[in-house]
Amino acid sequence: MELLQNTPLWLGVCAILFAQILKIPINFIMTKKIDWNLLTSTGGMPSSHSAAVTSIASAIGIETGFGSPTFAVAAMLAGIVMYDASHVRFQAGQHAAVLNELRHDLQLFFKEIKRWPEMNEQEKIQDLKTLLGHKKSEVFIGGLSGIVLSFTWYALMM
Repeated sequence: MELLQNTPLWLGVCAILFAQILKIPINFIMTKKIDWNLLTSTGGMPSSHSAAVTSIASAIGIETGFGSPTFAVAAMLAGIVMYDASHVRFQAGQHAAVLNELRHDLQLFFKEIKRWPEMNEQEKIQDLKTLLGHKKSEVFIGGLSGIVLSFTWYALMM
């Protein structure tokens, strides 16, 4: 099957896994706590989205040439994904944090005036996810890790 021999695709998958696994020790260094939920979370250091798209673009560039139209498409899409991760999704996370704070403040206000019914644990509303996007440094490190992964793979395999 050709799909199983698609090196850029598999390097992208490996870059995602590498970045997601790397989040755990980086978070441990920062917080002194192990958080296994980071394996499946969005956001944080490094960006697995950036690692994936730069790994794929690098692999395509190596295989087809950095002047090829295929590499141009891959590089442009990588740029769009990384911009989105560091701008649009980051801002959405910031908005979610503010909305969570407002909701908590309103909940406290209503409880204080005895108009907000007491809720049991199952009825509590979950906070909106605030770790959606990435800081520019997280995108940069994620992108760099994807590029290094692809170049290392091709250097070892050729």
